Amino acid sequence: MDRDDTTLRVLSTSDLAGLDITLADVVDTVEQAYRTLAAGQSDNPRKLTVKPADGHSVSYAMLGRDGVRNVVAVKTSYKHGLHESREEQHYYTTLTIYDDVTGLPVAMMDCSRIGSLRTPAVSALLARECAAPDASTALVIGTGTQGRLALPFLLTTLPKLERLLLFGTHPDGIAAVRTELARHFPDREIELVADLRAAARDADVIVATAGGHTQAAVEADWLKPGAASILVGHGLAPSTLHRADRVIATSEAQMRVTGTDMADQDGNLPDVDLELPVVISGVSRARTAPEQRIFAYNSGLVVTDIALGHRFAQLAIDQNLGAEVALWR
Repeated sequence: MDRDDTTLRVLSTSDLAGLDITLADVVDTVEQAYRTLAAGQSDNPRKLTVKPADGHSVSYAMLGRDGVRNVVAVKTSYKHGLHESREEQHYYTTLTIYDDVTGLPVAMMDCSRIGSLRTPAVSALLARECAAPDASTALVIGTGTQGRLALPFLLTTLPKLERLLLFGTHPDGIAAVRTELARHFPDREIELVADLRAAARDADVIVATAGGHTQAAVEADWLKPGAASILVGHGLAPSTLHRADRVIATSEAQMRVTGTDMADQDGNLPDVDLELPVVISGVSRARTAPEQRIFAYNSGLVVTDIALGHRFAQLAIDQNLGAEVALWR
């Protein structure tokens, strides 16, 4: 990239919205980031968190390095109004990437689209690794940002899924889920379910993406033998974690920080059997028996944001998108 050391390319929400990227490309990019991390070529330190005593906001700072792309990046995330409805909350997240070969800045960008793609891609990778071999039915709980792309990504990694179930209560969200599925898989249809217990009993894979105010909570007793339950937001009761035969997490350390709502009455969380990077590397398998009920915890690792953000930066620069800001001049 022909750059100098005084300017920074800034990529806005609208710049990134116009970039065309396939679901398979997103999955491949995220999967490579996990493989690189497992091989010891990347660095992903624990995130820093700041939260006021009354819990009205939360802030994160994450630093990482991708050893294959040879880039270093910092991600920041700030959400305000946690006690309010989703429509009244304020959320800002950015990613700033530096080329660790030339020492020059690559870009600073809004990270919201990156996160909206990375998270369901990780859920789809967890589903691929944790699902029983004959998995045919998937259930998605929630119709927010993560729920809307959950099924298209699941079909990308598990193309043999036959039934696609959706539990949601917001008409606009349900319509958005249908629209996204039709855009990526126009020949597939969604079954909207009202009885969550019955749907959970049928599901081989459950992806819980609901918001914090949801009343939905699948219990361990509802799960069929061999079911894989993936928690992204809310929608699974703590029993699905504590009574699981196997527990997989993208990061055990992050689960212990952000997954405290799944703790038992004594405030404890069970040990994690494996982390996803190790599973992706092929060193160990998430599932060791067909009948195992597996719980998987999806929390973001900044190396996946870095890899996907760098991919977006490459696409944007090729199209000459963004604005050059003389930040250091």
